[in-house]
Amino acid sequence: MFKMTKDPININEVTNAVVKREAGAIVNFIGTVRELTDGKKTLYLEYEAYESMALKKLERIGQEIKAKWDDAEVAIVHRLGRLEISDVAVVISVSTPHRHDAYEANRYAIERIKEIVPIWKKEHWEDGVEWIGNQKGTKSYPEGKPIGGDFND
Repeated sequence: MFKMTKDPININEVTNAVVKREAGAIVNFIGTVRELTDGKKTLYLEYEAYESMALKKLERIGQEIKAKWDDAEVAIVHRLGRLEISDVAVVISVSTPHRHDAYEANRYAIERIKEIVPIWKKEHWEDGVEWIGNQKGTKSYPEGKPIGGDFND
């Protein structure tokens, strides 16, 4: 399961997508909207994505994980649109036969999302706004919206 959605993420659905009899561990990463970032109070976030490419990149991350941890199952769902404080922005679920691999594969997934998936967030603070993009090679428009990144297949 690799999905982008404007609806709240069903954590149980994402988790159930990786359940299998051979799995001895399931590790979930649940990314939420925090209120304070570097001392600035966040009011809310807006997520945008180049959706068709983002889905391809999420699937690629799943393939990379299966290549490194061949018994792994992976599900990733990322939310788009306006998110309030404490809303769930991303859920990554990984199952493997052993917990160590599940933890490592899950961490690998979130780091790769930040490196290659074309998703941007607009942080709305009490004193202004800023577009944030974490992909390699990201540059910004003059008005601050990130462009670029490693979008090649």
